[in-house]
Amino acid sequence: MRNTKHFDPGQNLIFWCSECNVPLLEEECGICGKNGDKIELSQPGDIRFASPYENDIIDKLVLKSFGQNPLSGKLILLNKVPGDDRTDEIIVDGLHFGILRFDLEELKFKLDLMIEGASALIDAGITGKTVRISSKGRHLSGKNIDGSEVNGCSCDILEGDTVLVTGKNLGGFGVSYRNSSDMNKPGRSLKIKKISSGRAAFNSRTPVFDEVSRASARYMKKLVNDAANIIRGTANRAGFRDSPVYVSFSGGKDSLVTLDLTRKAVKKQVKVFFADTGIEFPETVEFIRNYSKKNNLDIIIVEAKEAFWESLPDFGPPAKDFRWCCKVCKLAPINSVMEECVGKNRKCLTIDGKRKYESFARARIAPSEENPFIPGQVSVFPIRNWRAIEVWLYIYFRNLDYNPLYDMGFERVGCWLCPAELGAEYYRFGELHPELFKRWNNYLLEWAKENGVPEGFIKHGFWRWKTLPPKMNRLAGKLGINTKIQGKDEEFDIVLTGGISPCKSGGYTIEGKVTGLSLNEVRNVVNILGENSFSEDLGVVLVKTPGCSVKIFSSGHISINAPGEEQALSLFENTAKQLIRVKKCTKCGVCIKVCPVDAITLKPHLKINEKCTRCGKCTGSCVVAKYFDRLLPGFGNCDSKQESSHQLHTSSYISTTPLFI
Repeated sequence: MRNTKHFDPGQNLIFWCSECNVPLLEEECGICGKNGDKIELSQPGDIRFASPYENDIIDKLVLKSFGQNPLSGKLILLNKVPGDDRTDEIIVDGLHFGILRFDLEELKFKLDLMIEGASALIDAGITGKTVRISSKGRHLSGKNIDGSEVNGCSCDILEGDTVLVTGKNLGGFGVSYRNSSDMNKPGRSLKIKKISSGRAAFNSRTPVFDEVSRASARYMKKLVNDAANIIRGTANRAGFRDSPVYVSFSGGKDSLVTLDLTRKAVKKQVKVFFADTGIEFPETVEFIRNYSKKNNLDIIIVEAKEAFWESLPDFGPPAKDFRWCCKVCKLAPINSVMEECVGKNRKCLTIDGKRKYESFARARIAPSEENPFIPGQVSVFPIRNWRAIEVWLYIYFRNLDYNPLYDMGFERVGCWLCPAELGAEYYRFGELHPELFKRWNNYLLEWAKENGVPEGFIKHGFWRWKTLPPKMNRLAGKLGINTKIQGKDEEFDIVLTGGISPCKSGGYTIEGKVTGLSLNEVRNVVNILGENSFSEDLGVVLVKTPGCSVKIFSSGHISINAPGEEQALSLFENTAKQLIRVKKCTKCGVCIKVCPVDAITLKPHLKINEKCTRCGKCTGSCVVAKYFDRLLPGFGNCDSKQESSHQLHTSSYISTTPLFI
């Protein structure tokens, strides 16, 4: 039984009709009526058809490795599996042929065979990179073979090559320790990776794609009807009947299918919006515009323009665990669209193409949800249970135009410098758009120089994380790359100068210090903390909430007092969030949109006035507040020699919702 502890989005299998040689989405083949063989898939099971670019890579790797390529022209499926970067199971003729992976060390694609693939190559009569052994037994997998046990080999083997291994009633693959000329000499000659007495063979029949579609037509019809009913049923609910339906169109395959489903399912007006982040692939922007014109879409294109580049000096490179760019470049512009629909007594329905197979974060996606940043906007996800293969079958069946990037080697479509992009796609982007790549890469190299890390830090993709995962730490060790970011002294910072300690007058205190911030800037945001007063003579801002107080002095000293330890921790954290908001505000405007009492202005600087009710919505929507602990290198570090045993550790108290006392 497969372990489903970490990711269990749904169905981790398909079927394969050996008669028609096509994949099936249900057991019975829609062409011949026979039952197919069950094909288990590694999680998450988001299987897809290989693109022309991926087919070409596989063809070249097989040909280079074995001198012949029996896969040429065959229907190949790829199943995304965990790995250091792009890593896909290769399924061909219902066989688990191997693994296609992008090596972050050598920055190129590699092919790893699986036992069924090796057996099928042997059955196909491949003569290159082969070794015949005399060893017998069932337990040779993982064993080293001595040269005395080698009966013969092809003459094209080099040290380190993957080789096909044959023996009496055995077939498999391994890795050579020697060149062909030395293979039968005494000593270690090769290591067998996997070998067995099982047999596997390629199917001689090559299907056309129309047959693939017909084989699962009944399954797809039900899937499409269910999705259309979800859209139709939601659009006809009370509260949505009199308003248009909005579809979020990113230019990707999932939003394309969702848009087409919506236009078929509802008779009312369908409005489409596209957020042009300013860092979209040129192919995506062109596709959106051409598709909209061809299909007469009522499309609204909202543009972030230079928002990313203008915010870059404040935030630095975005990262997988530091995606400030999404709020700055997407959420803020989209707010302007939602204002058209959302009013005090209305809700706005958005049909969205998110699927739970796309990532761990989306694995538990609900059928619908209300956007916490745009009150009144309800998003529905009609294809949330679809796999990539089903999305592509729908596109084929409906003969839809799609983004050409998918045929060029991109498994997903997003911003061209997105940190969530795989290394394989990042370097593919560099091949397609060298000038754009050069602009971003030059910035990264300059940033690396300023922060004391080598060029290899950029070259091998370490910049895509704020906190490196274990796999990247291992790669750094292997490559000998220093990953400690030194950075330059920040003009603005907040640090702890003492831990939590009991106060003689009662309660608990926390001491800290802020640098690079004037009291006038402090006064712009303290209304959100509580009732406050300012003493120019004493040079202090005093904030009072029930039982608590915050004092911020012109020297930068911060003193927090609260009845309990947890309250003191929460109040210090929230104070830090507000102070960094006023210093690093990007003027994206998200906070203004979510504020229910119009208490916020951004010109010339962020200011929260006395109308503030301290609901916390603006803090919850602010990208600066969300990542405040990552933007403050000194936060959480205590340099007091008399620190309490209750020293504040920021990571233990970060909350996903605003903390207010």
